Amino acid sequence: MKVLVTGAGGFVGKGLVPYLERQGHTVVRALRMAKEDNEVGIGDIGPDTDWRVALGGVEAVVHLAARVHVMQAEDLSSQQAFHRVNTAGTLNLARQAASAGVRRLVFLSSVKVLGEEGVLTAASIPRPADAYGQSKWAAEQGLHTVATNTGLEVVILRPPLIYGPGVGANFARLMHWVRCGVPLPLGGVRNRRSLLALGNLVDAVEWVLRHPAAAGRTYLLSDGEDVSTPDLIRHLAHALGRSARLLTVPPFLLLGLGKLLGRRAEIHRLLGSLVVDASAIRAELGWSPPFTLAAGLDDLVAREGEMERSHSCHPIS
Repeated sequence: MKVLVTGAGGFVGKGLVPYLERQGHTVVRALRMAKEDNEVGIGDIGPDTDWRVALGGVEAVVHLAARVHVMQAEDLSSQQAFHRVNTAGTLNLARQAASAGVRRLVFLSSVKVLGEEGVLTAASIPRPADAYGQSKWAAEQGLHTVATNTGLEVVILRPPLIYGPGVGANFARLMHWVRCGVPLPLGGVRNRRSLLALGNLVDAVEWVLRHPAAAGRTYLLSDGEDVSTPDLIRHLAHALGRSARLLTVPPFLLLGLGKLLGRRAEIHRLLGSLVVDASAIRAELGWSPPFTLAAGLDDLVAREGEMERSHSCHPIS
């Protein structure tokens, strides 16, 4: 199958493209700027992006490219930017894909469409709390309209936090702290969180590209193992060959400290629960994640081992 992957140079794209090629697919890599013969430069993504060159002969599209959420407070201009890229840009691509004869489009959405905490299931009512989640939810609704009007087969995937080689942001900081033996005041946290290994995500994407019954469906994804933050730290420490240095500090004190430091949202994510019920894709399509949490973390550490050892244990922001 000839597959166009948008955001091919990003965290997920760098894992997905070689995986699809190993499965026998021909991949067209869409990037902002092309640097190699097998890449197509499309510039900025928005309502006016011209996808015609990238879509030539393509049978399916995996749309990964997006404006990702940020921790900073959102103003009107940032909300408009999320809408322009994640909503209008996605629907523009879908309409052009349908016109070009593309059969199926897989859209990487987010569990943030359903909210920031609690137990999320296929029956959960969407309650996006920020501009990122709102833009993804609007894109999902628009894609269903495009599918109805054109016959394009749309598949929507909603992952939680994804970890794997090249992961950044909070997960990278947590790995750094554990590797460097930094005492972490999270031993008293009693939460549950669902995660998704990059290896599991790319396998699920390839699965829904091929499966006839995936057309028109929306699926939540996870590793299937919900862990507390302290248990995640213990798993990371084991994978890194380190000892987990956990201190027990009351969570309310951590939230207060986070507020003083301007990082309340970041601390809340470490303390809160977000559990994803991914049973639907298993029951309907027969998909199961090939990596356990432990195996996913071992793979991450093994593939980033040399890079990690080359970094000194200095504080990171």
